Amino acid sequence: MNKILALFDEKVVRELLEREVLPLYPDFTRILSLKIKPYKEFIWTSTYHVVIAYRVTFLDIAGEKNKLEIVCSAHSNEPREVVFKVLKYLEKSDLSDDNIALPRPLFFSSEYNGTFYRAVEGKHLLRFIKEGKKMKIKKMITQSAYLFTRLHNLGLPEDLSIFSDANRSLQTVVPGRDLIVHEIRDRFGNIYVDSISELYDYFIAEEKKFFNSTDRRWLIHGDAHPENIIAAGKNRIGLIDFTDFCPADFARDIGTFMQQLEYKIMRHFNDQSLASAMKQLFLKSYLEYSGLTLDASLQARIDLYYNWTAIRTATFWLLKHDCEPNKAANNIDKVKNNLITRCHAQD
Repeated sequence: MNKILALFDEKVVRELLEREVLPLYPDFTRILSLKIKPYKEFIWTSTYHVVIAYRVTFLDIAGEKNKLEIVCSAHSNEPREVVFKVLKYLEKSDLSDDNIALPRPLFFSSEYNGTFYRAVEGKHLLRFIKEGKKMKIKKMITQSAYLFTRLHNLGLPEDLSIFSDANRSLQTVVPGRDLIVHEIRDRFGNIYVDSISELYDYFIAEEKKFFNSTDRRWLIHGDAHPENIIAAGKNRIGLIDFTDFCPADFARDIGTFMQQLEYKIMRHFNDQSLASAMKQLFLKSYLEYSGLTLDASLQARIDLYYNWTAIRTATFWLLKHDCEPNKAANNIDKVKNNLITRCHAQD
């Protein structure tokens, strides 16, 4: 039996949380109730990738009930302790304030290779996109620009080993260029392999040029998209999912977020004018908060990561179980056209 199934057993989880979480909250005396809600539940014979929410009600010494949402992110193969170390580092930084909410790291379980943390509660940006709440979308996009500016301005710690090596460059970002090409060839033969290979090689080479020109790196989220941006209060924005957090080029977060923002708006509304306006709002707000000028170098890097993210989305459509090659082909053609016409990410 796969050991991860224990984290879906209320008795096992209750004992685990009482042992690990109660000491972190001295005013809490015991757990009154526990509800288990899986967000990701990929479980095979011996391997797994799960994200599980535990909605827990604690009783405190005053007899009051306290409700917390605790999340476990566990993977049989990928390094989840890195996530815990990143969250501990950010907890000590000045990133979290009255305007920015972050998950609180609780503990790491070597038994399950899982990080447990207190969730940032609220609705994600994608929810508001789906609901068509344009004013809320605009506000959250502006807040997101402030959040990413603050994140990118954090100093690097002396010990960079707390961050994953794999996610620091486009060549190795999980699952990696070579594995992607191999799996596409296995499934589709040579139909898409040449295009995907050439585009990945171009993106990797362009990034290397920039990295060779400077020793500077910035802390980036690495997976900037609307589902990871949370409305954590009337005037507070939250950030979740730190699996890909690493030192790299801050333009990666900008380009990725703009592409994913456009993708979600087009998917739910098919409104290119709205998508372009929201991309432009995000970029304009980021530049204003950061005090940066959009020079040719920064524009080229944003475009690079925007196009890379579009191809990453295409590979997702090709490699998922119920693949959608037509959507992937459209993205591949769009990126090729972007490179020929020098179309910018915000256009």
